Amino acid sequence: MSTEFHLGAGAAAAGPYALDIDPERAGWGYSSLRVLELPPGAHHSFATGASEWIVLPLSGGCTVLTDDGETFELTGRESVFSGVTDFAYVPRDAHVRIEAGSGGRFALTGARCENRLPARYGPASGVPVELRGTGNCSRQVNNFGAAGTFACDRLIAVEVLTPGGNWSSYPPHKHDECRPGEESELEEIYYFEIESAHGTDGVGYQRVTPSGQGRGTDVLAEVRSGDAVLIPDGWHGPSIAAPGHAMYYLNVMAGPGATREWLICDHPDHGWIRGTWPEQPVDPRLPLYEAPAGAAR
Repeated sequence: MSTEFHLGAGAAAAGPYALDIDPERAGWGYSSLRVLELPPGAHHSFATGASEWIVLPLSGGCTVLTDDGETFELTGRESVFSGVTDFAYVPRDAHVRIEAGSGGRFALTGARCENRLPARYGPASGVPVELRGTGNCSRQVNNFGAAGTFACDRLIAVEVLTPGGNWSSYPPHKHDECRPGEESELEEIYYFEIESAHGTDGVGYQRVTPSGQGRGTDVLAEVRSGDAVLIPDGWHGPSIAAPGHAMYYLNVMAGPGATREWLICDHPDHGWIRGTWPEQPVDPRLPLYEAPAGAAR
């Protein structure tokens, strides 16, 4: 099994970024992810280049300013396990400054794109929180940057929270072929954080198996906070949360399709599990939290 697709915490650090994955690093065409850590009072500027980006607080809040004169105040959150966050979209061909008065950690989810959309604020109250699966396949999806939820040119991004002991990204599925109306071709990055408990940091597990497409991606990884897994192709899942430790992962996707959509194909050996979900209740621990009430601004 190849280890090139599992990047342990710090393995893809570069410059100011604790994690810096771009198409060149990943060996593909579109998807990017950076994790920026800023101490109190610090700031960071970057050029968006040929990519659109969403600035997503993982912990703490910040101010996002663009050279077009837009300013977005992001309240943020204490941690990915404490609540839904607001966010800011910034377009390609722009210069952006992030200021963090109280410090924080921020994910920059990006995708190379052709069209320049306007910079926008995404309120936490507008993020659809979805409960997916039942029983020990129950998980929570924060669809902040999902196709059909928030307008982007190519970028698709969501957060998934899995209670300890549960399996998510299950049944295994893929999106590595363009089959109109059935499957999208999308590169994907998984970024993980594991909730600590009883003085231990906790671990999770991620599986990817070859689908016969692309690079034959084959991963069986023990993942910890700060790790990332690259999925250029293949059946991905399960993502397994160890008992007692909730698992968070941020999914970043983009691809060459003419339509921005998330269409998946279940693994033929395991897709039957969906048929059992109506017989079981959703895990009562979910939702871990809901989007706050309030009007979009």
